[in-house]
Amino acid sequence: MTLRVFIDGAAGTTGLEIHQRLASRREFALTILPERERKDVDARSAALNDADIVILCLPDDAARDAVAMIETAAVRVIDASSAHRVAAGWTYGFAELDPGHDAAIASASRVSNPGCYPTGFLALVRPLVRAGLVPSDWLLTVNATSGYSGGGNAMIAAFEDPSDPHADATAHRAYALDLAHKHLPELRAHAGLDHAPIFQPSVVRTRRGMLVEVPLHLHAMPGGPTLDAVRDALADAYRGSEVVRVRSDSPGAIRVEDDAGTDRMTLYACGNPESGQARLIATLDNLGKGASGAAVQNLNLMAGLEPTAGLTL
Repeated sequence: MTLRVFIDGAAGTTGLEIHQRLASRREFALTILPERERKDVDARSAALNDADIVILCLPDDAARDAVAMIETAAVRVIDASSAHRVAAGWTYGFAELDPGHDAAIASASRVSNPGCYPTGFLALVRPLVRAGLVPSDWLLTVNATSGYSGGGNAMIAAFEDPSDPHADATAHRAYALDLAHKHLPELRAHAGLDHAPIFQPSVVRTRRGMLVEVPLHLHAMPGGPTLDAVRDALADAYRGSEVVRVRSDSPGAIRVEDDAGTDRMTLYACGNPESGQARLIATLDNLGKGASGAAVQNLNLMAGLEPTAGLTL
């Protein structure tokens, strides 16, 4: 059976990548509205209600409006915006979040794709909270660096257009300095934390790739978990996963670009057993497992297909 898939917002960075990944897939028949109809209410409404599965690649408010336009009960939705990531009635689309969570996605009618930064943070922290190594009331910090493609077409143009007088030539830019980033509710809720972490995102002059880091004072935590215990908990959480890899070593250096161009994610638990300090690090592609790759993985699950079909691992 061929499923009808409508990508609403196919002209954006995430939508374009999803379209490229699905264009050759025989399991799906893609509906892409021409430019003249992308903002036509009647055309969009028809496409939204005629699809088997809709993938929303829109700003938050536009995504909410699109969902409200769907009147056909059988239409299922994957929302790549942040509009529904902690909303009631929506299933969080991080298949590896908890044991059996992939089955919840497979049967869901409304799936919210995770944010790129939260994907790395949750992959590192959620298993440790679940195992009792990190208390739910522990105060955490997450330092995260992304390639500039995570900022969409406007940021890509700012970094790449040499004729733009406002082009950004900086190597590193820290932002969200008001500590009120829209990812905070998602970070807290899906990690199972009582408090949102201090979130310190930045963007660097590389097109794609991402590095997410959570430092831990293991010696100060209840029970004094060891670095080996942390590594074992991560390894147990993702044992057998084709998407999430856990490294048992501490390499000399880890780069933002290490998993760029793929749909996988790599986790590290580095540290000093004598000082009781650790650096938990995740690398992923902000447009891969952090966006389009995750959407395709969720689509595969909802369609009853091999979860990794069409992914680059």
